[in-house]
Amino acid sequence: MRYANTKLLMLKYLQGNCEGSMKRDSILIVGTGALATLFAAKLSSAGVDVTMLGSWTDGLDALNKHGARLASLCPSDISPLRGENLSFHPEWGVRGGEVRAVRECEKARYAIVLTKSWQTERVAHKLKKCLTEDGVVLTLQNGLGNGKILADILGAERVAQGITVVGASLQEPGVVRVSGDARVSVETHPRLGPINAFLTEAGLELESVPDVQSLIWSKLAINAAINPLTALLDIPNGDLLKNPGAKKLMAELARETASVAEAQGIPLSFDDPVAAAEGVARRTSTNISSMLQDLRRGAPTEIDAICGAITRAGEAHRISTPANRTCWKLVKARTEDR
Repeated sequence: MRYANTKLLMLKYLQGNCEGSMKRDSILIVGTGALATLFAAKLSSAGVDVTMLGSWTDGLDALNKHGARLASLCPSDISPLRGENLSFHPEWGVRGGEVRAVRECEKARYAIVLTKSWQTERVAHKLKKCLTEDGVVLTLQNGLGNGKILADILGAERVAQGITVVGASLQEPGVVRVSGDARVSVETHPRLGPINAFLTEAGLELESVPDVQSLIWSKLAINAAINPLTALLDIPNGDLLKNPGAKKLMAELARETASVAEAQGIPLSFDDPVAAAEGVARRTSTNISSMLQDLRRGAPTEIDAICGAITRAGEAHRISTPANRTCWKLVKARTEDR
């Protein structure tokens, strides 16, 4: 399902939510990293009232002072940014919108979670204090288990899952560089209408699917095949294809993940997981994976929610995953002294 008729969708939403004025509900973006800044920049520049929730002092200060700013490598990423609150930053040549960045949220009806997976439980407890009873949280995080953690704490009726596909890296606090168009896939959920409308209005390519698990596992197979190897070898995505040993490991990681998904009755969105992983590495050849970015800045990685989660799911279904287990342990070893 594509949200092509954006104006009609937004008009119906606004008309149904007027309470003495035409002011739209605000949206809460949880996180201050690359993806959170990207979504905040696009949404705020489209006229959406955006609050960002985080704990990174430098990020919060920059976002409050300059707004969320987008430095794009693709012209189509700039064109959707519009509205009177656009700003221009001479050093980066970026556009963005004003946001309010906070450490604690007072009240929120709509929220998008874009933090690292290891932060999910803490985020859920923060949201429990401020999410309205009729509200909804959309998680677009990497890895497995985020939706369950949120649902266990907030209630399943207030949680929706999805994925996003885009190359993004934080250049400085509040400034994100983007390569390619941002695509978002979300599960069908009775409360997601306003968030879907906001995302479409912001120029994001959006689709709604009946079963999001297929997309989550498909993205997981790609992430498992690329992220840990780039992190361990300290190379950009495309260099994996130039190294015969790395390329062989990529294939093993992708096949293992596909086998675990198949054991659970979850179909992937592609027939050949190896070809899919190699295709992504080729198309994003100069990208530095998020896991490698984490290691380079001394931050925790999402390896537990990627290779670790695949290994645990494999054990539950008696599927051997030696490549995922090894990468899980090696990346963990790289971060044990931090």
